[in-house]
Amino acid sequence: MQWMRFTHQGQPTLGLLQGDRVQVHAGSLFDTPQATGEVKALADVAPGDWLPPCVPGKIVGLWNNFRAAAEKNGWATPAEPLYFLKSPASATAHGQPIPAVPAEVGRVAYEGELAVVIGRRAQRIARADAAACIFGYTCANDVTAIELLFRDASFPQWTRAKSFDGFGAFGPVIDTTFDPAAATLRTLVGGRERQNYALADMFFPPEELVWRLSQDMTLEPGDVILCGTSL
Repeated sequence: MQWMRFTHQGQPTLGLLQGDRVQVHAGSLFDTPQATGEVKALADVAPGDWLPPCVPGKIVGLWNNFRAAAEKNGWATPAEPLYFLKSPASATAHGQPIPAVPAEVGRVAYEGELAVVIGRRAQRIARADAAACIFGYTCANDVTAIELLFRDASFPQWTRAKSFDGFGAFGPVIDTTFDPAAATLRTLVGGRERQNYALADMFFPPEELVWRLSQDMTLEPGDVILCGTSL
């Protein structure tokens, strides 16, 4: 299933995307949403009405999680996931413009990534229970103020560089049956392909990330894990 959120009659609304039509639903995405019986044409959802497909309490981002990128950059194989937190306020939706940052912030970089959406509470779970905690997957752009990141030699500014408004773009839908092991991710900038990499190249695939991260922090429904980026 492919779930989306959009503004409908002035209110945030849940929809199940089926081809070119949207079945409107009520209730919580993670607690058996109910169809209202109303159906909209997808073409009638205005570009400005798309919302992030969930409302994350936290956004966790991975660094150095792809073998090809590590080999190219001379990075060591990580012994455990290396991660940072992005502000949930950075979340923005499919088709929405990312606001420009002040000129003094410097250059901004794209990072096309797979995003994992948590569907049930995960607190120090067993490895075998990780898959059941994943609601589905979506696409993300982990935007970064790249020059700001290491501007202060005494303190890498991961949180600030990753958390400007609009720097957590994800969507358009959450796909509950997507298989990342068999997929590739492409990033286009101005219509030009800038990234094309296999998701199976991760050091720590999604289920392992959920398991390992749950040992450090409680993951809640709607939380988003950005799996890192590659070439």
